[in-house]
Amino acid sequence: MFTGIVRELGAVASFDGARLVVAAPETAAHAAVGDSVAVAGVCLTVVETAEGRLAFDVVPETISRTALGSLAPGDAVNLEPALRIGDQLGGHVVQGHVDAVGRVRSVTEGANHRVWVDAPENVRAYCSEKGSIAVDGVSLTIAALDGEGFEVALIPHTLAVTTLGSLEPGAEVNLEADVLQKDVGSLAAVRLP
Repeated sequence: MFTGIVRELGAVASFDGARLVVAAPETAAHAAVGDSVAVAGVCLTVVETAEGRLAFDVVPETISRTALGSLAPGDAVNLEPALRIGDQLGGHVVQGHVDAVGRVRSVTEGANHRVWVDAPENVRAYCSEKGSIAVDGVSLTIAALDGEGFEVALIPHTLAVTTLGSLEPGAEVNLEADVLQKDVGSLAAVRLP
C-alpha cells in the first residue's frame, strides 16, 4: 500500500522491456529484494539493488495495462516505497494497481497550474469533484470533471518534486482511481436478495 506522496524522483538507467533498472540513491539505500516500490504509480517488486539502483522485472501484463512500456533511459519516474507501520498517510490510499492509461489533454501553466487528463470510463466512473486520483503515482485532488476526463490543479512543490511538472499534451499517464470510491461503487452496484 502507498500514499501517493512521491519520495524520490528516479531516473531510468535501462529498460529492455522485461527488466527495468532505475537510479534511485535514496530509495535504494533502504530497499531490499522483495520490497514493493511504486514506480510511476505501478507497484513493482525489487529483484536487485546495487550501487544506488533498483531493478524490477516487468511482465507483459504490466506493460499492456500501464504506460511503463514507453520508458527509455534517462526518463524520470516517480518513486514511493511501500508504507510501513507507523508511516504518515499524507495522501490517500493507493494500491499501485493501475486502472488505466490516460492521456494529457491540456496543460495550463503559471500560478494556477492545471492539467486536464482524458480517462477511460472505468476510471471516470469513480471520479468526483474534490475526490482523489493517483496520476503516475501522485495523490491528487480532482478539481473539475467533464464527459472525457478530469482536471487537477498542481502546486509548485508537486511540480518541482514529481514528473508532473514536465507533462505535455499527448503524454500518457498511469491512472488509479480512489480505492474507497471503487469499493463503495462496487457495493452500491450489488443487489441484495
